Amino acid sequence: MRLIFSLLLFTFLQFVWSQNEWTTNDISYKDALIQAQKENKPIFTMLYATWCPHCNNMKNSVFKDSKVLDFLNNNYICIWKDIEKEEGIAIKEKYNTSGLPVFLFIDSNETLLYALKGESKTEAFIQEAQNALNPKLQLPFLENQFLSDKANSNKCLEYLMTLRKGFDRKTLSKPTHIYLETQSDKQLVSEINWRIISNGVTDIQSREFQYVLKNKADFEKATSPLRVERKIINIVSELLEPHTLTLDSVSYFKDRAIAKTIHLQKTDSLIFSYDLTLAERTQNWGFYKKSSLEGTEKYVWNTPNQLKEIAQVYLKEIKDTNALKKAIDWTKRSLELNNTADGNLLAARLYWEIKDKKSALEYANNAKAIITEMGWNSKDIDALLKELNMK
Repeated sequence: MRLIFSLLLFTFLQFVWSQNEWTTNDISYKDALIQAQKENKPIFTMLYATWCPHCNNMKNSVFKDSKVLDFLNNNYICIWKDIEKEEGIAIKEKYNTSGLPVFLFIDSNETLLYALKGESKTEAFIQEAQNALNPKLQLPFLENQFLSDKANSNKCLEYLMTLRKGFDRKTLSKPTHIYLETQSDKQLVSEINWRIISNGVTDIQSREFQYVLKNKADFEKATSPLRVERKIINIVSELLEPHTLTLDSVSYFKDRAIAKTIHLQKTDSLIFSYDLTLAERTQNWGFYKKSSLEGTEKYVWNTPNQLKEIAQVYLKEIKDTNALKKAIDWTKRSLELNNTADGNLLAARLYWEIKDKKSALEYANNAKAIITEMGWNSKDIDALLKELNMK
């Protein structure tokens, strides 16, 4: 009886989809497996969240296109699962997905054939959904081809590039290192091996990445300076950013020490940015002050918005007069680069914080002049001027 009900529901959903309507009242994963076996079709699964803008964009564009719906309904059993609900959580964990939206192409034996993630345009999505039907483009075939010839760079790269469509670099790491173990250090320096390293190496302390750092010029010749630099920056970002999100200071400082061994201006600048982010999120104002005093002029001296952001934190959280004077210097530098109303207002407030009324009035009047000229709301600056003129 349950199977009959599920089949009726599936038929109803097919009709709803043919009317270009989005619905989440679809059949269960278990019933989709039964239906897939009966009709000899794979399953197409979209994993989404109601709060995900990319998911909603796909729902409201690609999945309202009749070409897409017709293709999916003709070739797949389609299910749509919210990752915050029971079945969505289970599928996400089973197939080890990350990011949103995620699209899984699965056979009736629950073998993952193909995976995609993120937004795409209609034609690109249809092409990928067609690729997922081709046995020679599916993950099991590509994996077997690679594992049967582990030293074959082309087979490795083809497998990695298909994996990359649906998974993060950590998933790519295992096959990457299986291949790289077949390569000597000198063999690493080639265009195709660089592509494999770039896509699949995630361990900053790995043999391969350390070899890249020691032989940076050689790899730049094999690919390009920009690509090598981008990889180095990405690997530092992937190492440190998760700790700033989880507020794991212990792991952050452990991995930060590893990242600092790279000794490049751009990676040091990135670490500085993460230092401030972690300090602000954990409200560790002592570390924020130490990091900003050491690094602001070195890393963001020519970036007016960042100079103002750091100075704004000082105004709110740091009361040391000498430190506030540095924040004033940073704000004045931002005004040299871009003379804005908010920058002048910030300078006025910082001067007022250290009781320099004359300078506070000067910058407050500068802000007022800009605001008046632009016809903007002057409520904040008027309040400050009133306070300054009363004392």
